[in-house]
Amino acid sequence: MTTPFPFTAVVGQDDLRLALLLNAVSPAVGGVLVRGEKGTAKSTAVRALSALMPEVDVVSECRFSCDPGSPDPGCPDGPHEPGGFASRPARMVELPVGASEDRLVGALDIERALSEGVKAFEPGLLADAHRGILYVDEVNLLHDHLVDLLLDAAAMGASYVEREGVSVRHAARFLLVGTMNPEEGELRPQLLDRFGLTVEVAASREPEQRVEVVRRRLAYDDDPAGFAARWAEEEADVRARIVAAKKLLPSVRLGDDALRQIAATCAAFEVDGMRADIVMARTATALAAWAGRTDVLAEDVRQAALLALPHRRRRNPFDAPGLDEDKLDETLEEFSGDDDPDPDPDPDPDSGPDEPGGGGGQPAPEDGPQGGDQEARPEAEQDGQPQPQPSGAGEQSAARASEPFRTKVLSVPGLGEGAAGRRSRARTEHGRTMGARRPKGTLTKLHLAATVQAAAPHQRARGRSGPGLVVRRDDLRQATREGREGNLVLFVVDASGSMAARQRMSAVKGAVLSLLLDAYQRRDKVGLVTFRGSGAEVALPPTSSVDAAAARLESLPTGGRTPLSAGLLRAHDVLRVERLRDPARRPLVVVVTDGRATGGPEPVALAGRAARLFAAEGVASVVVDCESGPVRLGLAGQLAGELGGTAVTLDELRADSIAGLVKDVQGTSRRAA
Repeated sequence: MTTPFPFTAVVGQDDLRLALLLNAVSPAVGGVLVRGEKGTAKSTAVRALSALMPEVDVVSECRFSCDPGSPDPGCPDGPHEPGGFASRPARMVELPVGASEDRLVGALDIERALSEGVKAFEPGLLADAHRGILYVDEVNLLHDHLVDLLLDAAAMGASYVEREGVSVRHAARFLLVGTMNPEEGELRPQLLDRFGLTVEVAASREPEQRVEVVRRRLAYDDDPAGFAARWAEEEADVRARIVAAKKLLPSVRLGDDALRQIAATCAAFEVDGMRADIVMARTATALAAWAGRTDVLAEDVRQAALLALPHRRRRNPFDAPGLDEDKLDETLEEFSGDDDPDPDPDPDPDSGPDEPGGGGGQPAPEDGPQGGDQEARPEAEQDGQPQPQPSGAGEQSAARASEPFRTKVLSVPGLGEGAAGRRSRARTEHGRTMGARRPKGTLTKLHLAATVQAAAPHQRARGRSGPGLVVRRDDLRQATREGREGNLVLFVVDASGSMAARQRMSAVKGAVLSLLLDAYQRRDKVGLVTFRGSGAEVALPPTSSVDAAAARLESLPTGGRTPLSAGLLRAHDVLRVERLRDPARRPLVVVVTDGRATGGPEPVALAGRAARLFAAEGVASVVVDCESGPVRLGLAGQLAGELGGTAVTLDELRADSIAGLVKDVQGTSRRAA
C-alpha cells in the first residue's frame, strides 16, 4: 500500500487545510470544493486527509458500512443482528471522471431479478464512500448524469438503484470533496451549491516557500515511509485535536447575535436560498470547536463567510469568485452583539503550517505574474497570456462589451451521439425511450417489453412450468434513448477596421458574450478564432472554459483589413484537428461579421471558396450580420448562403426576436446537405 504524503507536511495552503479539517470535525458542513491552477497540492492534501480521519465502527460482513449503534433498517445486507462489529479506518473513495453509472451507484442483475425475483446487487462507489470521503478530481468535467446522481445522494443521504420496477436502496452519507482547474470549465450551479465550502488555491510566489515545497517533495519521493515517520508526531497531534473537537462540538453555543451576523451577511451578499446560512452556522460552530471554545465569536462568523459564500455569489460564469472583505467587516460590525466583547475580525496573519486558518478564503494578493496588481499591468499581460496590441495606424484598442442578453437556442440538425449536454438532439443514456437493441457489453437500461417479446416464443422449449418467465441473456434488450448533447460552438469573429466603431464593437462583443453564456448553460465546448489585418489567429482553442473565452474576447482589439477567407480557413483547420480528438462532438460555427472581405487578390471569391468547404462537410453554421446603417450591402447573407447556413442580425439574435431561427438553421443546413 502506498504511503500517503503527510497532511501536516503540506507547505502553506492554510485555507485549504482548514476547510478540510473543519469537515473532518463536522461532516455536516457539507464538503469542500478546491479551485486552483494545476500543481498546487490540491489532490495531495485531500488524499492526506484520509489518514487523519477517526476510525469508524461497522457491522461485520456488511458491504454498506452500517453503524452497529444504529444500523440502516433498509440495508440490502440486513437486517443486522445485535453485536458483531469491527473498527476500520474511514475510506477515501475516488470517483473517476469517466466512471459509468453502474460503477457509481452499483449494478443490479436484471436477468436474475426477472427470472428468479432475486435482488442480486453489486454495491458501487457510493456504498464504499458511506461514512467516509468521496473525492472527485476534475469534478467540473464530470458527466451530467453522474452529477445528477451525486446531487440526489447528497440531498437524501441515500442511493437508489431502480430498473423496471425492481429497486434497491442503501444509505450513502459521505464527505464530498472536489478539485478543479477553472481553466477547464466551470461547475454546474446545482452541484456547486452542494459543496459547503470553497477554497481558491495558488502556488506561492515566495522563493523560500517554493524551495521548501521542492525539498519536502523530493524527500518524500526518495523514502515515503521514512518521510512519513518524521511527521508522525505532528500527524498524531492533529488527529487527536480532531477527536477532541468532535467531542466538544455538541457543547458549542451558537448565540442569537452570531445567528444575526450570519443572516445579515448572507442577505448583504444576496446569496440564493437558505443553504448558505445553514452552512455558515455549521462552519462557525466547527471553527469554535477546532479552537477549543464553546462560544462562537465574530471571528468565527467572518472566517465561515470567507469559506462558505464566494462560490454562492456567482450569477454567471463570467463573475469572479470572492467577497468584498470591507463590506463583510462593515456588516459584521453593524450586527455585532454583546456576547463577543472583543471581536477580532482579522484572523492571525502569522498562522503557519501547524495552525491552518486565517487565510481568508482567498489567496492573498502578491506581486508577480498572478499577483494583486492586475489593473496596473499592461493589457498584453492580462490573464497570464500575451494579447495583441495596437501596432499600426487605424488599429484601435479593445472596446468593452455591452450587457449580455438571453439568446434563442441554436442547434445542430440531425441526431448525434456526442457528450451529454443540452443543445442538440442525440442518442444518450438518458431521455425518451425510442426503441430497443441487443446490449453491447453491460446492460444499463432494460427495455422490458422488448425483452419479454424476445423471450416469449421460447418458453415451451425452455421447459417453463410455473408462473415465472424463463429469461436468458440473449433475450435482454437495451433501451435506446434520445436526449440532448453538447456541441463545439466555434466563434469566428471579425475584428477588422470595418468593425472598429466603438459602439458597434461593444454590441458585437455583447452578442458573443450572450452566446457564450448560453454555451455554458448547455454544457458546450467553445473556441474562438479572430481575423483582422493580414491574417487570422486562434484566440482560444476548443475548451470547456467559457470564462476563458470571455476574457480573450474582452481584450480583443480591432483594426486593419478584413481577411475573411483566412478566418474561415483557420476555423476549418480547428474543426479538422478537433474532429480527430473528439469525433463524436458535432460543431456549430458562428461567424460574427458584416460580410466584407478585403486584402489580397480576389478576397470575395476566396472567402466564398473557403465557406463552401463547410457546406460540403455539412457543418451547421450561423452568420451574425453586424452590418449597420441605412445602406446595407447584404454581404453577410451571401456568406451564409455559401456556408449553407442562415444569417441573423444582432437584433434578431435576442430570444424575443427570433422565434423561427432554429427551424431556419436546421432547414437551411438540410437543403445544403
